[in-house]
Amino acid sequence: MNAPRYLGAALAVVLLLPGMAQAASPATKAKAAAAAPSDPTDDPVMITAGFLNGHPDLRFRMLGMEKLRGNDPAAAFGFFQRAGFYSDKVSQAMVAEMLWNGTGTAANKPLAYAWMDLAAERGYKGFIELRERYWAALDAAGQTQAIAEGEAVYARFGDDAAMPRLNQAMRRERRRMTGSRTGFASNVKIFVPGPNGVDEQIDGSKFYDERYWDPDKYRQYQDSIWMTPRVGRVDVGTVSTVPADPGRSSRIPDVAPQADALEPQTEDIQPKVDHK
Repeated sequence: MNAPRYLGAALAVVLLLPGMAQAASPATKAKAAAAAPSDPTDDPVMITAGFLNGHPDLRFRMLGMEKLRGNDPAAAFGFFQRAGFYSDKVSQAMVAEMLWNGTGTAANKPLAYAWMDLAAERGYKGFIELRERYWAALDAAGQTQAIAEGEAVYARFGDDAAMPRLNQAMRRERRRMTGSRTGFASNVKIFVPGPNGVDEQIDGSKFYDERYWDPDKYRQYQDSIWMTPRVGRVDVGTVSTVPADPGRSSRIPDVAPQADALEPQTEDIQPKVDHK
C-alpha cells in the first residue's frame, strides 16, 4: 500500500532536519555514567513505562507514528492531538498535515493552518516555513477562518496551557521513580522519535539525565533538536527548498490558556519498546 499523501510533507518536517544536539564530550559522558544508578532493575518494562509516563509528549507521538506505520491514520490523528496537548510541536505539525490533506480526519485547511501556526509557536524555523506555505495557499476567506479557528486551538494546546501539564507529568513521575526501588537497567533501550527518520536511543545509563526530567532543561533540549531544521517540498521523489519569512510572528491573537481543557481521548496503551 502506498503511504498516505500527507506523509510527503510530514516527512519534510521530520526527516529533513539536522542531527540531534551535538554529542556530549567525554567528560560529560563520564560524569553521566558515574551518576547513573548501579543496580539493574528486575522489571525493565516498568522502568521503560515509567519514563514514557513522565513524558506523555513522547509517548503519544510514538504511538501516533506506530499507528501511521500500521495504516491506521485515524488513530494516529488522535494520538498526535494528545501529544500536542502536552506541547509536542512535532505532533502538532503532524495534526496540521493530516488536516490539510484530509487523511485520518476530514480536510480542513483553515484549521490546519491554525495547528501549523501553533507548531511554529517557539520559532522553530522549519515549522515557520510550513506555516507560511499554508497561509499563502489560503484565500482571503480561508485566512479569516484560520485566525478564528486558531484562538480555540491556542487556548487548549498552546504552550501556556500545555507546558504546565507536561511539567507536572515529569515531576510526578520523577518523584515516583526516585521513591521506588526499581533502580536502573543498562540493557533497557528507550527510543525517542527524532530527526532524520532515526529514533534516538536512551539507555538506562541516561535515564536520570537532568535534561529529560528538569522542565527548563527539557525544553532547552527540545529546542536544540528542532530550532533550525531544513524543510523541503517533496515532489515525486525530489526535494527543493521553500522560501519563507521566518521573522513573522503568529497571526493568532493572544488568548487565555485553558488549563482545565479536556485531554483528547485515545486508547490507553504504551508504545512498543526494545529490551535487547
